[in-house]
Amino acid sequence: MAKRRIIDRLPVVHQLRQSVGLQRGMLVAGLVLTAVFLLMAIFAPWIAPYGFSQLEGPDGLFGSQVPPNPVNLLGTTVGGYDVLSRTIWGAQTALMVIVVAILLSVFIGIFIGLVSGYLGGWVDKTLVVIADAIYAFPTLLLAIVAAIAISGGQSGLWPGIFAAAISITVVFIPQYFRVVRAEVVRVKSEAFIESAMVIGASTPRIMFVHVLRNATRSLPLIVTLNASEAIATLAALGFLGFGIEPTSAAEWGYDLQQSIGDVSAGIWWTAIPPGVAIVLTILGVTLIGESLNDLADPRLRARRRAGKTQTPADAVAASQPVSREFMGEVE
Repeated sequence: MAKRRIIDRLPVVHQLRQSVGLQRGMLVAGLVLTAVFLLMAIFAPWIAPYGFSQLEGPDGLFGSQVPPNPVNLLGTTVGGYDVLSRTIWGAQTALMVIVVAILLSVFIGIFIGLVSGYLGGWVDKTLVVIADAIYAFPTLLLAIVAAIAISGGQSGLWPGIFAAAISITVVFIPQYFRVVRAEVVRVKSEAFIESAMVIGASTPRIMFVHVLRNATRSLPLIVTLNASEAIATLAALGFLGFGIEPTSAAEWGYDLQQSIGDVSAGIWWTAIPPGVAIVLTILGVTLIGESLNDLADPRLRARRRAGKTQTPADAVAASQPVSREFMGEVE
């Protein structure tokens, strides 16, 4: 068998080559939308015509609720901020919150899932009960409670980012915990784990070298879907007034909340840009996650090839139960 090229080993590239038809179209659309979001976030200082809290330009103050014009391409908000600039800077705020939230939830969720699944006993039962209780709690309400407890409501840039990220992390940890725990329970009964025990490998080495490596295969799929949920949760927190101070950072949810009165007065330009940014960003990340999920499911791959030459492996995969890795369950 020929060696896979380096480019084929890159994330998503293999799945992109594997996809066809509508599935490929969804994946490409998701990649394009997500790439636009990332470019806006990374290059916001150079793309945005003004700062997120800037109230004046070369010709003086912008004015309040000014319609789109050559100076303010998408008009201004009720507070006198440039709509286009705040929409672009909002992508940077969203990216920072997503990165911090996912990193925290991944590391914490993987660790407790690994410990719970491998050790078992009363530790496993206790952690499962706590995770199920958190998972059953309404997501947004839990995020609001966490945000209030951490920052008391609105706060500055980094305190606000960490408050929003931690409140989102609390919601995500049970998801990673359940997935990793289910995989650890399966992997620890494999023959190579028993061999490691026989030769005298320590428990930490078995857990973090042998088990962990084989228990995190489905995490990239969950990360993509959780990223879109993090954007929605951040926007909801900002819309309800528990986000970041408008003078500390631009936040799409807060801008939408401020534009509620404008919509009833026929002022459309303050609500549409942040709303469209939220929808397209969530859509892009969700399309990637759903496409990767479909491509990781042997039954869906076999169904996708129906009408074409079906390999014996596809026929077998289509007839076998598939691990429901998202929920940590098996059909």
